[in-house]
Amino acid sequence: MTGTLKVRPVKDTALRHRPYPHYRIIVLDDDVNTFQHVVNCLVTFLPGLTRDQAWAMAQQVDGEGSAVVWTGPQEQAELYHAQLGNHGLTMAPLEPV
Repeated sequence: MTGTLKVRPVKDTALRHRPYPHYRIIVLDDDVNTFQHVVNCLVTFLPGLTRDQAWAMAQQVDGEGSAVVWTGPQEQAELYHAQLGNHGLTMAPLEPV
């Protein structure tokens, strides 16, 4: 007996590439932190952020009540969010993009 084996590709949706979810980090205005402290925290914990960019973000926080300071992959967002919050900044919950 001779048979023919038929091979069919498996259509498993679990194997498809899904983009890693991105999140926004938002700093909120408060009456506790100074501009200098906010700028120092942003420059210390957010890679690639210049002091001038951090200063502009601190001004936005003060003027508008909040500012998106970083957007990126969830795992990094969770780390940066925790670091900023642990250093006294008032943080909004992480927001999915």
